[in-house]
This record gives sequence, structure tokens and C-alpha cells, in this order.
Amino acid sequence: MTTDVPAVVARLGEDFLAQVYGRTYRHFPGEPDRFAGLLDWDDLNALLTHHRLEPPRLRLSAGGEALPQHAYSVPVTTRRSTVWHRLKPAELHRHLAEGATLVLDAIDELHPAVGHLAQELERHLRTGIQVNAYASWTPEEGFGVHWDDHDVLVLQLDGAKRWRIYGPTRQAPLHRDTDVPEPPPNEPLVELVLNAGDMLYLPRGWWHAVAASEGVHSLHLTCGMQTTTGADLLQWLSEDLRRETTVRSDLPRFGTEEEKADFVRSLGDLVMKEFEDGTLLDRFLAMRDATDRARLAPSLPYVEGVPPDPALAVHLVTARARLHRDGEGRAVLTAGGEEWTFSPQVAPLLSLLVDGGRHRLDALARAAGLRVGQVAHLVSELVDGEVAAVGRAG
Repeated sequence: MTTDVPAVVARLGEDFLAQVYGRTYRHFPGEPDRFAGLLDWDDLNALLTHHRLEPPRLRLSAGGEALPQHAYSVPVTTRRSTVWHRLKPAELHRHLAEGATLVLDAIDELHPAVGHLAQELERHLRTGIQVNAYASWTPEEGFGVHWDDHDVLVLQLDGAKRWRIYGPTRQAPLHRDTDVPEPPPNEPLVELVLNAGDMLYLPRGWWHAVAASEGVHSLHLTCGMQTTTGADLLQWLSEDLRRETTVRSDLPRFGTEEEKADFVRSLGDLVMKEFEDGTLLDRFLAMRDATDRARLAPSLPYVEGVPPDPALAVHLVTARARLHRDGEGRAVLTAGGEEWTFSPQVAPLLSLLVDGGRHRLDALARAAGLRVGQVAHLVSELVDGEVAAVGRAG
């Protein structure tokens, strides 16, 4: 059995975005095999075996502190005098058995199925996603009672883990903030156990503590969601307004009081004009989608362009591409900070790519009424723009 990733997104429910997202926690009970085929212990062992992973990408945490790397690895010097750290399985096992938690950051960049999950969540939530893996064996809390500066969706893959959730003590706290949240209350708001197949959503700023206290080991994924806040909007607006002479001008440090007041008033008028524009928020969010960082995906061996091979498959490597028509009806694709304009005939082809999945060149050609060679040329542009990748259809 393999995990149906779109079903994971669908499991959030139709009311999630409107009633839960950014507002409150939610527990999603599931069947034990719900995440079968996504990531298991053999997959984790293979990643640790075949990748040279250094802190903080791979780390062991105990009592809220990271263990020193030398406690579970040994430096290896190559004949070219470069140094890397090789895991010592016996020491790794010992520290984990004594209560440490194993953390592997950005596992979505290392494991295809988890990467697919991250992209589907990005497409649904319209925000960047990073997935970390956590493995633990004892009731020791690897991180103590803490809060995160981003929302999380937790997928319990194997075993069980007890979550104590205390709620927030500061509304919408930030990593860079003016104040720190007050400590949480002594008693949790809710205490629950995540079993294999369960999911948990937790907004940022919610204090919580987690432990594998159920007598079994635990393996779970945490999908961290990039925040998009009012501070981000203001920062973008300050950059966008550089088109205005007043914004680019020096402050009237040595001017009269009247000159200073006029300058401040002019700035305020510019800002208020933007805030009174009902499209401001939509323009900002469209910009965020259009500049979403594409995922790393080379298209070897096709370094000289995409050949007109009907069996080749293409997919976008950004989940938040936007497709619209301009005033002349042409199809405009924005993705990864780039923009392409194509004839109206290409719109059905681009729509398939934006909706996700891998599509053969011949299928795309049929959708747009084009020759495979024409589609290959179009796809080559997107590959050169680093927003698409091609490979053999599997």
C-alpha cells in the first residue's frame, strides 16, 4: 500500500482553512496504515546510511539541548584532507535509548514521497512547507515545553507520542518580535496521544510538550508552514514604493519644522493611497506566489534542451505557480520569480502543469493541439527558468 498524498490534504476537511487554520488546534484520528508508503524505518535508515548529514540538518536533542556531534559520530579525513563526520551506530543507538530525540530537518528534500507531500500542502495552503522527521524512544522530552514560530501539521507514522498542549500566551508571536510570550500555565489545555495514522494541527505560538511515553518508539513528520504576516506586507510595500520620488529622497534632517511635517505628510499620503486600494492584499499575495522558491530538480541528461520525445514527462517544481490571461487573451505564467507569456492556445497545457502532477509531452501536446516538438521547446524554456523538470515517465 502507498500513501495517497492528495488524500492526506483532503483529510484536513473543507472547513480547515476557514475555521481552523491559524485559529485553533485540531486532532485528526486515522487508521494505523494511513501513512503506509510515505516514510518508514527502513527509509530513515537508508537516508542516514547514504547521506553525509551534518548538524543542524541531523541532530540529537535531549532536554532542549543539542548533543555535541562527536557524541555519536567520528570525524573522517579523506585523502584530499577534507573532513566529514561518520555516524557511529552503537553510540547513536545508546543516546537514543537514553532519551535523546533524533531530528532530520528538511527531509522533504531527501525523500521523494515526503517531497510530494510538501508540494501538495504548499498548493493547498499557498505557503512554503518544510518537513522535519522526529524519532524517539523514551518518555524524555527532547525539547521541553516550547512554542514554534510557525504553524505545524504533524503526521504520526509509527508508534505513539503523547502531546500536552497548553495554548498560546501571546497572539501571533514572531521569531523577531518586540516581546516574548509569557510562560504557559502549569496544566495543559488538552492532553492527547497521537497513534500511527493520526494527524495534529497546531497554530504558531501554542505551547506544547511531546514525549514517547506510551511504551513504544515513535516516528513522526512535522510539516512546518511559512508565515505570511502584516510585517511581510509592510516590508514589501516599503520596497514597492521606492518607485516614488518622496520615498527615495533623503529625510529633511536639517529642514524646518514645516518641511519635516510636509515630508511626513507626503509619505503618509503615499501609504494611505496604497491601503485604500482594494487590490493591495491580492497583489501582495500574488507576488508571494509568483516568487515562491522552486524546489531543486535538475533534468539530466537533457542539458541542451528537452528533446521531442513523447514519453518524457514534465512537472513544475513550484506548487504556487499562477496562470492568467492578459488583456490580449495570451496565457501568462508566473512562477519562481519569472514570467512567461504564451499564445492563448497554450493555456490548457499550462493549466495541467499548474494543477500539479507529471504529464507526458504527448498528453500536453494533445491538450493544446500542438506538435510534441513545440511542447518540448516550451518546456525547455521552463526548465531553463528552473521552474520545471523532465524525466522518463514512470
